[in-house]
Amino acid sequence: MLDSNMNQEVLPAPMVDPERPCVLVLAAGRGERFLASGGSSHKLQAMLGQQTVLQTTLAAVQASGLPWHLECGPHPGMSDSIAAAVKATAGAKGWLILPADLPLVQAATLHELALQLTRLDSRELHVIQPFYQGRKGHPVAFSRAAAQALALLSGDQGAASIVRNAAKNQRLQRWDCDDIGCVLDVDTVQALEEARKIWHDRNSRSSKSP
Repeated sequence: MLDSNMNQEVLPAPMVDPERPCVLVLAAGRGERFLASGGSSHKLQAMLGQQTVLQTTLAAVQASGLPWHLECGPHPGMSDSIAAAVKATAGAKGWLILPADLPLVQAATLHELALQLTRLDSRELHVIQPFYQGRKGHPVAFSRAAAQALALLSGDQGAASIVRNAAKNQRLQRWDCDDIGCVLDVDTVQALEEARKIWHDRNSRSSKSP
């Protein structure tokens, strides 16, 4: 679980907006794979540039302009984290579920997913899954009709059962994007180094732009 001081490093979340989806940032995991790979801290407290992984993820979320909620737990599993976050944001018009260890996700990606979700009937179960070069990514977007099912989740399978249900009823939409941040999580030290390289390259290109 995150160090208790971590909550002091992030800005307060904005109010939930009933007209817009809310980004649920899941930060309750123990990060055991990262520690086992040689990490010396929780993966979300590892540095990426001048900020931690968590701060970098939240910076993208904040830049998207969407309402958001940070779920730190503790919770026994990812499904429990999702359920708690949905209950805490019950008034939202849908949710974008984003694990906090994807610091390269871009604000434009979040904004586009939210826009696609708002175009669908919120009274029906709809799920939008982003893909990057054929790989399933995050955040996964859920319409408001998924509220009850999301709030009842428990265990370690995330919201996979709801995604399967949406697919069965032809309510699962695939969105192919060009954002590697959707799939590059920092579960290991090696993944963190890859993320640092991409982060550095991005910043170098932006600094050279006129």
